[in-house]
Amino acid sequence: MKSVSRRQFIGGSAGLAASLSLPMRAWAATSPFKIAVISDEISQDFDHACSVIANDFGLHYVELREMWGKNLQASSDAEIAEALKILAKYNLQVTDIASPLFKVDWPGAPKSQYSSKEDLHGAAESAYKQQDEVLARSISLAKQFKTDKIRCFDFWRLDDVAPYRAAINEKLRSTAEVTGKQGILLVIENEFACNTATGREAAKTLEAVQSPHFVLNWDAGNAVMRGELDAFPGGWDALPKNRIHHCHCKNAVKDDTGKIVWSPVDKGFVDWTAQFRALKQSGYRDAVSLETHWRGAGTPEASTRISWAGMKQCLINSGTF
Repeated sequence: MKSVSRRQFIGGSAGLAASLSLPMRAWAATSPFKIAVISDEISQDFDHACSVIANDFGLHYVELREMWGKNLQASSDAEIAEALKILAKYNLQVTDIASPLFKVDWPGAPKSQYSSKEDLHGAAESAYKQQDEVLARSISLAKQFKTDKIRCFDFWRLDDVAPYRAAINEKLRSTAEVTGKQGILLVIENEFACNTATGREAAKTLEAVQSPHFVLNWDAGNAVMRGELDAFPGGWDALPKNRIHHCHCKNAVKDDTGKIVWSPVDKGFVDWTAQFRALKQSGYRDAVSLETHWRGAGTPEASTRISWAGMKQCLINSGTF
């Protein structure tokens, strides 16, 4: 064992004590990741949600999807101005605009079984012909909230997407070129109700859409919900790591009937401690954003608080927090 002088020991102990006494937000700042929460997973009251994220969770980042009971797409100029004041008040940065872009039916294809259902987040789905407007609005929002990422999907899931896949890929590529000219990344989320749902499917979509402006929001929980029970490590292993630029954190389990249902982040098929460790080892330095979907504690806020406690422990166990 290497000998240590009394002065070195005291100095080292003082340093450790100082680090242990750091405020929570200082701890979060040392993570290689931008640790975030989707605000409406806590509350539709944007000020309250931001207070919880900054003051209770000790974080610096927030992902925007809904506020004050409506999708960000429908926010007024006054509401956006108020949101910017709230972000400044709590010293929070926006990771991305979680838009509903392309969460619609693909034109000319059979109607998807998912298209008749209300969106999970209460946002009315725009028709395909309105997607150019959704895109333009998303670009405007990204600039106003000072982020370079817009989330998208690849249309409601079809029983057989093969006849339409090439056209969908071209739509994604051309859209990425539009965002790229604005200095913005188009970030596709693997979504269990859309055509790219699993890690393996995401790998194929990324391979087909060769654009430097088209990247992935990796959602291992969504992959599990689609039936990819080995989303980590199986689905993850299939992915090109350099094209992952956002990550949603949630989990799922099988209930007593064998149905896959949402669960707290630290309980389920996804080993988030190992996933966080793998993200770090791959060089990932973007957001890991809590999107629990689980409502087992009764309310969105109570459930998100429990999921955050589990997610935080996974981050600590992985050496990334």
